[in-house]
Amino acid sequence: MAIHLSHYEKGEKFEGDFDKALRKLQQRMERVQVAHIVHRRKSIILFEGWDAAGKGGIIKRLTALLDPRYYDVWPIGAPTQEEKDRHFLWRFWTRLPTAREIAIFDRSWYGRVLVERVEGFASERDWKRGYDEINEFEAQQIDAGTNIVKLFVHITQEEQDRQLAERLDVPWKRWKTGAEDYRNRARRADYLEAMHDMFRNTDTRWAPWTVIDGNDRKAARIAAITTIVERLEQLVPMDMPDADPAIVRLAEKAFGYRPED
Repeated sequence: MAIHLSHYEKGEKFEGDFDKALRKLQQRMERVQVAHIVHRRKSIILFEGWDAAGKGGIIKRLTALLDPRYYDVWPIGAPTQEEKDRHFLWRFWTRLPTAREIAIFDRSWYGRVLVERVEGFASERDWKRGYDEINEFEAQQIDAGTNIVKLFVHITQEEQDRQLAERLDVPWKRWKTGAEDYRNRARRADYLEAMHDMFRNTDTRWAPWTVIDGNDRKAARIAAITTIVERLEQLVPMDMPDADPAIVRLAEKAFGYRPED
């Protein structure tokens, strides 16, 4: 079924106790991470979306209870000269998770068919070839045992303008905005065309897209984290092994430990 961003602009408010719902999801995500560690699994969580759509806020809440030793957040900006001199996927290969790890990408290899396409940083031949290269890259990761969850956070022009204004009004948020936000804003129609082409070409059976309506911040955070948690709970074994008998004996000797019934 085709993805149309206009279907994700209702901005419906979150109903219920946001803090309670968020805490439950964070606790589930904490267990998902433990399952990765125990069962030596690896996952990629990928975020794309408009500037000021709230990706960072979702990531902040997603990782609130996670052990920092076993996850990385990769904020992807413009490539360095060293990265430009190589295939566009090279810099992502170096950031892929190993066993027990979760890698979170705040923007990703989809820059090839979005910003690089729209702003002319890649030739038409290169970005058109990028669809197949991306699909094959993701299939390779899955074949190698890496789970992939792809989210796109969508907001309307009105909501983006409101968020950009807030970033200027609040001194502690001004660092988040720059000239590139306005360069991209001026070409919204071009970006929409590129986004819909991206969905049409890369919403695959093995790595589907989920679009999040980001026009209400609380609802978006709950929806995004719910999507991630539910997907990974299905992909990663959630059963925990019995305690190691040798460790149990050490605890018994050390402080008289007795297993609970």
